[in-house]
Amino acid sequence: GSDDVIAGNVSKYTILPAGYCGQPKKGHLVFDACFESGNLGRVDHVTEFEYDLFIRPDTCNPRFRVWFNFTVENVKEAQ
Repeated sequence: GSDDVIAGNVSKYTILPAGYCGQPKKGHLVFDACFESGNLGRVDHVTEFEYDLFIRPDTCNPRFRVWFNFTVENVKEAQ
């Protein structure tokens, strides 16, 4: 659930459609936050154009989530 503790950052996490087998294609998004100040802890695929992103709490004050820093790759045009 949303109350789960998120311990680390996602690292080159590729979102594939349910039941898809094979190499990722253009439009299968790749999320990454494995770099200094990255704070994306989890990604849930909802639909082709919707994702739930879970940001890790700030290091010095775990009560807050006031910034976000991650990359998204492999997008297709108009996605």
